[in-house]
Amino acid sequence: MKRSPAEILREYGPFPNADKVHGVTYDGRHVWFAAGETLIAVDPESGNPVRTIEAAADAGTAFDGRYLFQIAEDRIHKIDPETGRVLSTIPAPGGGGDSGLAWAEGSLWVGQYRERKINQVDPETGEILRTIESERVVTGVTWTDGELWHGTWDGEESDIRRIDPETGEVLVQLDMPAGTGVSGLEADGNGRFLCGGGGSGTIRAVRRPTRGGAAGQKA
Repeated sequence: MKRSPAEILREYGPFPNADKVHGVTYDGRHVWFAAGETLIAVDPESGNPVRTIEAAADAGTAFDGRYLFQIAEDRIHKIDPETGRVLSTIPAPGGGGDSGLAWAEGSLWVGQYRERKINQVDPETGEILRTIESERVVTGVTWTDGELWHGTWDGEESDIRRIDPETGEVLVQLDMPAGTGVSGLEADGNGRFLCGGGGSGTIRAVRRPTRGGAAGQKA
């Protein structure tokens, strides 16, 4: 396992009328985050909010190239970002204990916080297709370039880790500074992870390691 400190490149927020940042996703133009009762779109250059959708949004957020998906307690809503309308709903696999959310390979990938799992879920039916075990609690989840990453947050310790999707083995770990947590997680395709900061009300951009790992000590 390759382990190194996380390099924070930029911090967005705090944002007006948003005390917490839960799920985070990126639609190629805007960073979206879940703020409890709203979904908020932010311009990644200026850092300013540009759009708000009224929606239950208390955990993970994902984007499939056209629609937003949002965990709302024990459900996952499919939302049209143009109109803000909920198009369909499926049960969340954890029944209310779900955290991160990602879209990849035609499936939703749902983190279960306390159960330390990531479930691959059929976006039409909610059926669990497979389960990946993690050694720590799971917050945000993201796939990028065929790599599965997730955030962890336990007390004052938080990190971003790449795991083997078959075995759950930790391959790379980026340690966040003490007191800096990761709620939502999204790779923006531009060499950065976008990390929700929970009660800090911020989103932190963290440098993503190049393919093959991160510089740092071997654990």
